Amino acid sequence: MSMVSDRILNMAESATLAMAAKAREYKAKGISVISLSLGEPDFKTPKHIQEGAKAAIDEQKYFGYPPVNGYADVRQAISDKFKRDNNLDYSADQIVISNGAKQSIANVMMALLNEGDEVIVFSPFWVSYSALIELAGGTPVYVKGGIESDFKVTPDQLKAAITDRTKAVIYSSPCNPTGSVFTKEELTDLAVVIKEHENLVVIADEIYELINYTGAHASMGAIEGMQERTVTINGMAKGFAMTGWRVGYIGAPTWLAKACNKIQGQFTSANCGIAQRAALTALTSDLGPSHEMAAEYLRRRGVVKELLDSIPGVKTNLPQGAFYFFPDVSAYFGKSDGETTIKNASELCIYILENAHVSLVTGEAFGDPDCIRLSYAASEADLREAVRRIKETLSKLS
Repeated sequence: MSMVSDRILNMAESATLAMAAKAREYKAKGISVISLSLGEPDFKTPKHIQEGAKAAIDEQKYFGYPPVNGYADVRQAISDKFKRDNNLDYSADQIVISNGAKQSIANVMMALLNEGDEVIVFSPFWVSYSALIELAGGTPVYVKGGIESDFKVTPDQLKAAITDRTKAVIYSSPCNPTGSVFTKEELTDLAVVIKEHENLVVIADEIYELINYTGAHASMGAIEGMQERTVTINGMAKGFAMTGWRVGYIGAPTWLAKACNKIQGQFTSANCGIAQRAALTALTSDLGPSHEMAAEYLRRRGVVKELLDSIPGVKTNLPQGAFYFFPDVSAYFGKSDGETTIKNASELCIYILENAHVSLVTGEAFGDPDCIRLSYAASEADLREAVRRIKETLSKLS
């Protein structure tokens, strides 16, 4: 007999984590699986950040409960970072440090939404947005940008989706899963629409800020009139290769930062003290290692783009940031190897896992059932071998 709540029964499992678990099962059987399903840097946390954590342990001052919203000096460093890098004016009191950007987003949704409130989600979107909106009682409203428009939503599409129940808009730039990056001009045009609606809050997920190949990162909150209605989400995971340290943060209007602090005080309390000290080191030192990682991702992007373009029927755009390709593979739907007929992207991912031993994630989980997501946060040797296997496996489908 199942005693779990309706909340859990109705909640989707994270597709990226589910696929990673499947890949681990294969590995446990001794099968060599190349995992391109998780959004995890394949670099180690830079040495100077590790040393910052070690120094904090040796100081023996950071073993107690930190303030719920984070140490004051770390929040000040984040405030300085927002000002310096993003032209955003969030005071230290408007910063809340959480256990990863995922918790940051969950806090914001819980703080903002009442039953039936709508949140416009630019699609394709990161898998957890929809689950977190629904968990908070809200309804996700998807506005889709297709591959032909570089997966970007237009102001007209946004305008058409807003109703009197719309409470917020959420997007990521650089985007997971598409790698698309909104320019300042594009965000300014979207802001014109948003400013017509007095109580609309924008949740701008900028976790991939440092992995951006355009030479310029644009923040919605830096656009005139938008700071007081924008929550900027960021964190240490991607740009500093600190996924396991679990440090995410927001800059938000004071009323919303206080609400997030209140929620976090009941759910988890503060983020780990030592992880915060490591984050302080990262935020206040040279970004050289981060830029080197981004340069390597850019190089791999070129390698993988060329390899994917050599597979018949696979359509890709050129991602401008993050470390994903989101190819359209719909040309393979309805094709068969004589035994298995592929109906959709989910089945294609399973087929590739079983036959090529490469784990990917279905685009369905990200709002586009024609696509699959491939992470190129892996070694060049693994990437070349993975795409070779994928190409060979897809050639059996006709």
